[in-house]
Amino acid sequence: MPSLRQVLSQYKAGRVSRAQVLDFLNELPYKNLRFAKVDTHRLLRRRSPEVIYAKGKSVQQIVRIASVLHEAGQPVFITKLTPAAARQICRRLEWLSYHPQAQVATNGVSARAGAKSKKKVLVVTAGTSDLPVAEEAMATLRWMGCAAQGIFDVGVAGLHRILAQRGTLRRAAVIIVIAGMDGALPSVISGLVKCPVVAVPTSTGYGASFKGVAPLLTMLNSCSPGVSVVNIDNGFGAGYLAALIAGG
Repeated sequence: MPSLRQVLSQYKAGRVSRAQVLDFLNELPYKNLRFAKVDTHRLLRRRSPEVIYAKGKSVQQIVRIASVLHEAGQPVFITKLTPAAARQICRRLEWLSYHPQAQVATNGVSARAGAKSKKKVLVVTAGTSDLPVAEEAMATLRWMGCAAQGIFDVGVAGLHRILAQRGTLRRAAVIIVIAGMDGALPSVISGLVKCPVVAVPTSTGYGASFKGVAPLLTMLNSCSPGVSVVNIDNGFGAGYLAALIAGG
């Protein structure tokens, strides 16, 4: 399926009729698949397309949604995709590439064509167990046209580790801080820098962390101004927001 720009160019050149243009525009708001209404118009509205959240969807549903976006000439980005489901999907959609650490799949097309931010976004984790969420955030940043750098395993149990990174922290345009357990690291880092901090609570931790609720509440109650918080394990949301802030 051609893009809107291509259709309009073809109409201007006299290669398609007015009726054909109107038929194309009728499908722009969304493509109705009964089980899903694929928002093919989002790329025009927001400069980035609909993203497929894989959890809770069948392989067949993901394949059909991804195919609609791909046929419309749009970037495809699938999040929270398990290795087992990815194997089946990538066999059927050979144009997809799977990134197992981030649990995302993409067709390799940038979400924001031509948008390349020179500003660096730093992704920091409190522990090694937070790496899957960090990898998702970094994959999202790169898809959104932003440079991403990671600093891992620098939680508050050993403050000297993050203090040793003060120079790198201060050069970042935006910092994503990912932590489970007590969730204190975003406040610590925010107190050291002048840039915005996007905090991501993770479900890492023992029973009293309540699968991420405890660090979520800690981050929401941060005493350091300039900290915004996304939902538990939401590396994609953090990467997307940080890219918008950095101008990607």
